[in-house]
Amino acid sequence: MKKTAIIMALAAVGAAFNVTAASPTPFAVQQLVKINKLHSAVLSQDGTKVVYAIKNVDSNGKGSSDLYIQDLTTANVKQITQFAGTEHSVAFGPNDKSIYFVAARNGSSQLYQLPLNGGEAKQVTDFPLDVEGFKLSNDGTQAVINMRVFPECDDLACSKDKFDAETARTSTGKEYKQLMVRHWDTWNDHSRSHLFVAQLNGDTVTTAVDVTAGLDTETPPKPFSGMEEVTFTPDGKHVVYSAKAPSKDQAWTTNYDLWQVSVDGGEVKNLTESNKAWDAHPTYSADGRYLAYLAMTKPGFEADRYRIMLRDTVTGQEKEVAPLWDRSPSSLAFGTDNKTLFVTAQDIGQVSIFEVNTQFGDVKTIFNEGSNNIVGLAADKLVFSHKSLVEPGDLYSVNLDGQNLNRLTEINKDKLAEITFGEYQQFSFKGWNNEEVYGYWIKPANYKQGEKYPIAFLVHGGPQGSFGNTFSSRWNAQLWAGAGYGVVMIDFHGSTGYGQAFTDSITQDWGGKPLEDLQKGLAAVTQQQKWLDGDRACALGGSYGGYMMNWIQGNWNDGFKCLVNHAGLFDMRSMYYVTEELWFPEYEFGGPYDKNKALYEKFNPVNFVDNWKTPMLVIHGEKDFRVPYGQGLAAYTLMQRKGIPSELLIYPDENHWILNPDNLEQWYKNVLGWMDRWTERENLLSE
Repeated sequence: MKKTAIIMALAAVGAAFNVTAASPTPFAVQQLVKINKLHSAVLSQDGTKVVYAIKNVDSNGKGSSDLYIQDLTTANVKQITQFAGTEHSVAFGPNDKSIYFVAARNGSSQLYQLPLNGGEAKQVTDFPLDVEGFKLSNDGTQAVINMRVFPECDDLACSKDKFDAETARTSTGKEYKQLMVRHWDTWNDHSRSHLFVAQLNGDTVTTAVDVTAGLDTETPPKPFSGMEEVTFTPDGKHVVYSAKAPSKDQAWTTNYDLWQVSVDGGEVKNLTESNKAWDAHPTYSADGRYLAYLAMTKPGFEADRYRIMLRDTVTGQEKEVAPLWDRSPSSLAFGTDNKTLFVTAQDIGQVSIFEVNTQFGDVKTIFNEGSNNIVGLAADKLVFSHKSLVEPGDLYSVNLDGQNLNRLTEINKDKLAEITFGEYQQFSFKGWNNEEVYGYWIKPANYKQGEKYPIAFLVHGGPQGSFGNTFSSRWNAQLWAGAGYGVVMIDFHGSTGYGQAFTDSITQDWGGKPLEDLQKGLAAVTQQQKWLDGDRACALGGSYGGYMMNWIQGNWNDGFKCLVNHAGLFDMRSMYYVTEELWFPEYEFGGPYDKNKALYEKFNPVNFVDNWKTPMLVIHGEKDFRVPYGQGLAAYTLMQRKGIPSELLIYPDENHWILNPDNLEQWYKNVLGWMDRWTERENLLSE
């Protein structure tokens, strides 16, 4: 099924953006870093109001974040905060009369309450440590709060003293007795993310019960999980959360379990002890009868299909919901009947919204364009956030039958009116084993009929990932379209959203099926779209996409004019011994390096360096602990020594991603300059 931007209903809704613009210009990184961002959206309990935060970025790139409330009946919008800093993690209080949020207004991050009938926000907590997140009980009398502490401490003051002592320490050595010693971009300081239950009685809260006291692992798990991994039971007597059991195998296990503990602390009960794989997202029905959660079945595998599990809290019976549905949900929400689940899941290049019947397992698609996230459920509507390749993010509502799509916000209306995006379309072709493989192409923003354009061939990371129909703040495909390139993105075997067998197919075959798909995909799209110039193509990717640049160098060295390798794996042997999440290579390559050396070496780019000849730009961050920067430095050193045209861009302050807006501008300047040179756009631009 092909999906093209010009026929999408959403594009029609936003078409007015460009009509009023005096002179819209092709999308550039200077515009990307100034895009406003919507976050922390929440629907009121009665379904009539939505509160959301907008980070507004001015023409100088300076941002401020404030909260807004919108009446869904009248569409009236009102700004309700105006304070330096950022408010986030919003929740409605009892009877929708107030909202709670986290903000750092007095030197530390604390919980605040704002009445909606007028008045100033009141600081609710005054802890010596920062509040990182929270969740309210159903009756609003309690909050479970996330703070970082030292597990050996009995109170918050002890942890505060330890943090202060660490800051004041003049020695710099870090001492460890087990893995993990570092994660993503941070060395372990021996603190842990814990959960505290606070009673909200109208007074300022200064003490709370550590219901995870002594826990030597993280909850919620970092860096991608938040308070969606934590919930109160509907009666408010217990907290349920996802965490690993304390052990010495933290670096090579994915066995997250769901744990239940009294709000008063004490004995902890493992609710999912029998499953040795990942359990997540505990979600209760409003009546408390059912607990739904997500569960993988393969230990050590982080990209297994999440199954929807449903536990009857009265009978104790448990079952998998919709076991024949071959998608991996990423979120869960019960409907008002306590028997229907509304979920989001990747699906053929989109992140779609589905309705799942928990009794019979029927799955119905509600909305399947772009990338979507459920904000809340009213009686007959869903409110959700939506992104696409031409939309940075806004709120919409839709009836539960998928009808009456309604746009609620236009937070970038004026900025988008100044931008010309490239037309895009999903396509498919026969890839490895003659199986259907999908991708997207994007036309240059200033496309002219009859002209041919060089190709930016984007290869996603993961490798269990997808370059789908969404809007990214980092690898934004429209920026290459804005620079005059035709963009091609292939969801090769191993990508997510096409069934678990498709995702599993890359395991122990990193350089096989994916490379064949990329080769066949480029050949197919240049045959289908004659405006794409296959003789002037540059490939680029990060993480696994960077690995693929190194793999292409040795195994497809006549395919591209140039390559761009961001944080790519170069030597699988050294990579295994310096990365932090050991469960990842051990599952992907069938065990530790010393136990399955042959497979690591079969797909090791360093073993094919005699074939390297394509000009390559190498980019890496020194704080990247997932793929340490020595991998990029080694690839660059090799090419310099062999006389292969190559350049290196190193960021001492960046991790696996480029987060600093100024660095992002430098990144695109270097990447596009490199591509212009080798695809001969540099010569064309100077004519």
